[in-house]
Formats: sequence, C-alpha cells, structure tokens
Amino acid sequence: MILDGPWRHDPGAQAVLGLLAGAGHRALVVGGCVRNAALGEAAGDVDIATDARPERVMELAAAAGVKAIPTGIDHGTVTIVAEGTGYEVTTFRKDVETDGRRAVVAFSDRIEDDAARRDFTMNALYADADGKVIDPLGGLGDLMARRVRFVGEPRGRIAEDYLRILRYFRFHAWYGGAEEGLDAEALAACAELAEGLERLSAERIGAEMRKMLCAPDPAPSIGAMAQAGILARILPGAGVAMLAVLVHLEGLAGRAPEAMRRLVALGGEDAAGRLRLSRAETTRLDLLARAVDDTAGAAELAWRHGPDIARDVELLRAARFDALLPADLEDRIARGAGAKFPVRGSDLAGHLAGPEIGAALREMESRWIASGFTLGRDDLLKEGSP
Repeated sequence: MILDGPWRHDPGAQAVLGLLAGAGHRALVVGGCVRNAALGEAAGDVDIATDARPERVMELAAAAGVKAIPTGIDHGTVTIVAEGTGYEVTTFRKDVETDGRRAVVAFSDRIEDDAARRDFTMNALYADADGKVIDPLGGLGDLMARRVRFVGEPRGRIAEDYLRILRYFRFHAWYGGAEEGLDAEALAACAELAEGLERLSAERIGAEMRKMLCAPDPAPSIGAMAQAGILARILPGAGVAMLAVLVHLEGLAGRAPEAMRRLVALGGEDAAGRLRLSRAETTRLDLLARAVDDTAGAAELAWRHGPDIARDVELLRAARFDALLPADLEDRIARGAGAKFPVRGSDLAGHLAGPEIGAALREMESRWIASGFTLGRDDLLKEGSP
C-alpha cells in the first residue's frame, strides 16, 4: 500500500528521512501520522523511527549543519529541526523491563522489535519517504476493520503501562467500529487489571479522559468502562446516560465536541481534582454545572456569560430531560447577547448612596431581564424611583 501522507509533501520531514537514509540507515515515519493517513484523516506530528543509534543521529545532523536536540536521548529520541520544524527521531527499541508506568529499553536494529513494544496494532504501522507502508503485525487490516487490538497478549501489554487501559477505550472511541464492538479478551484484561490505574498520576488520567471526551461519540466506550468497573475508579459517581443523549443533541445542533460540556453530562465526584483540570477548565466546568441548575433562561445566560455558554447550558438541560432544544433558541441567545443594560450607577447617584445604589441596580436589572430586555432607561428609573 502506498500512502500520500503529509510527510511526502513536507520538506522538513523529507530532509530528515533523506539524511538518515542517505547514510545507509532505515528511516520510517511511524504511528499516528501513518494511521491517520491510511484513514484519510488529518494527521498530527511526523514521528520518525530508525535503526541509527541516537549518537549517530546527532553526528549526522551535526555533519549536515542541522540542529539536533537530545530531548530523550537515553530512551533513543533526538529532535532534529529542519525547515523550522522539529521532528522526533527515535531509534528502534525493545522493552527490557517495565513496572506499569515506565520501561527500561534497549536499542535494536529490527523493526519487528520496535513494533512489538507498541500498544495497538494500528499504531505499529510504518511508511518510508515515498509512502510505502510497512506493516509487521497486521495492523493495517485491523485499522481498516476499525478493530482496536492490543499488540500481543492484552494482559501483558497492559501490565507494562496501566495507562493503556484508558488508551484502549480512547482509541476505540476514536477509531473503533460500532459493528465491531470491543474485543472481549481486551475488555476482560482491562477489567481484571483496573486496580493498576491507581499507580498513575491524575495528570496522565486526565489527559486521556479529555482526549476521549473529544471523540465524535465517546459514550459507547465510556459505557463499557462503566460496565467494567473502570469509570468508578477514576471518577466515582459518573454515569453515561446523559452523555449519550448530549452527543445526539450536539449532532442535531451542529455543535462540535467539547470536553468540559461532556464532563458535566458525565458527572462524578471532584472531576477537577481527579482529572487535574486546569484553572480555566475548572472555571468553565463549574460555571456550566451551576448554570444548568439555576433558573436563568437562554437569553439571560447569553447576556451574562456569552452565547457559547448559553448554548452549552441549553444542550445540557435538554440532555438531562431527554428533550429537544427549543426551536427559537438562537433567537433567544441573540437577543440576550445583544442586550445592554441601560442604567448606570451614576444615574442614581443623586438619589441614593452607597449600598442602596447596588441594591437598586440589581432590582432594576431583574425587572429588565423579566421584560425580555425591553424596558428602557427612563422606564426603569421611573418605576424604581423612591
């Protein structure tokens, strides 16, 4: 199979591949870039695998006058900067020892060794500079069948790094087929070894959950996590029912996936702490969760928090009650987003003082909102005058 992957049109990637190949080494693009190119989807970073040792990669780059950074040289990774872009070049490796979080590796000359240490067969795909695919483990067939399959025996692969439990569900959410479903052996291994998740940091767990929640439809994968007892370990109290409805409503409304909106639907105890959310993410999560439960309508939400929050809150409210969005929702949001409260504190300064001004403004604001933002300055001042 020949792929017209992005690296074929990337001068920097071609330069790095040529630098290595020109010195007699194997130089292959590997992983997500190849996987996504085979699916016809947008590809991310171009990662390169080679049989050249990292010291040799550094030497070749220096001889060519190209910048090389030993970003992870002990584990075989050198970043070469070509045409203004950094490319990670990693020597073929095989695992020598693992403890469920990190591995001790040895360098190898064999692509088969490098492929055997990867998590899923669809990630053990390689391609040369011209796009020819090298598939040591049959991952291409799995990919085209939308089948997420561990490399080798699932329990052994998970025991090397327990984050692979969450990665399995995340990859199924992004690349798995609905008809194919989850592999029974893999699912059993994830359930059996779920206790190992407690060894992982909140940052690593949170990163996987964010990526999973941004999949087109993560509900089936997260539902399988719940059935396997995994969801309760990482986010106690979470449930998938509202999430499934939300995803459907998002599709009807043309709303793109968004992790915090979906996390509100998922629920659970102390999501911000357990998933180590950023301050901005926590603020958004808390705002959405509170707004779903208050009485403010879409127009008021748009006025107070902007159209984006208003749409998300209305989606969450509809999902909670398994209802459709109001037909006039966008009109309401537009009315609130464009409204401007017509009274200022200076309008009351000659009549009231101190805290009385704030109280009067809040009372006028309530009447203004209740009127559908129609009352003008004079009406509010007249009705609010002592």
